[in-house]
Amino acid sequence: MTGIIIATIVVGATGCIIGFFLTFAAGKFEVKVDEKEAAVLDALPGNNCGGCGFAGCSALAHAIATGKAPVGQCPVGGAPVAKIISGIMGVDAGEEVRKVAYVRCSGDCKKAGKRYEYTGTKDCRAVSMIPGGTPKKCVYGCMGYGSCVKVCDFDAIHIVDGIAVVDKEKCKACGKCVKECPQHLIELVPYDSAYIVSCRNEDKGKTVMESCSVGCIACKICEKNCPSDAVHVNDNIAYIDQDKCTGCGICASKCPRKIIKLQPGTVRKAD
Repeated sequence: MTGIIIATIVVGATGCIIGFFLTFAAGKFEVKVDEKEAAVLDALPGNNCGGCGFAGCSALAHAIATGKAPVGQCPVGGAPVAKIISGIMGVDAGEEVRKVAYVRCSGDCKKAGKRYEYTGTKDCRAVSMIPGGTPKKCVYGCMGYGSCVKVCDFDAIHIVDGIAVVDKEKCKACGKCVKECPQHLIELVPYDSAYIVSCRNEDKGKTVMESCSVGCIACKICEKNCPSDAVHVNDNIAYIDQDKCTGCGICASKCPRKIIKLQPGTVRKAD
């Protein structure tokens, strides 16, 4: 009987000592939770897509809370989330311009010529490793094997007639497709951009005409006719400065190749 009592006392004392040290350690090594960081994390969409440039929403929340990232860093949340976070952080969110991905290629199955028939792995990166690259005559064009489709978490990209097409209403501008495309054809443009040059071929005009029926031939007609100095031809390819573009459509109407297109779902800014 005495042995049982002694054992009970020893066990109880040991438990009290361990409990004391655990309580002490919990207080000593407690990780303080930043209330602002927790609030910012709660405001973020939680996609963990990495489009913000950080490992995930938790990393972004920490960066915003510590002043290492702006309140509008999340491309998925956009202006609405930036407004909420700016209230948490007590700063001005500023004007956030919504952006969407755009594939600068119009060389679909009917317009772009082929050099050979490819029957291997249906992946753009895999094809780009093959000697000679893409089976299309235009080595700059969209391969159409959907690497960008596979990395999109929002079902915003689909292959249509051999080229990738972005649904601007679904796109969150996370940038994954931009990084994934081995042809560097995808870029983020303002949501309300009007006209965009849907080509990236930097070859000279004659070569372009032999490979694609709609490729830019760097004729500079668009550049010469733009009233707002928004279009310029560099490295044999026309490019539109969206900050200067008024959406008048003159460049598109003058382009002999009809490669300057109105972004799908966009209403012309001016007539």
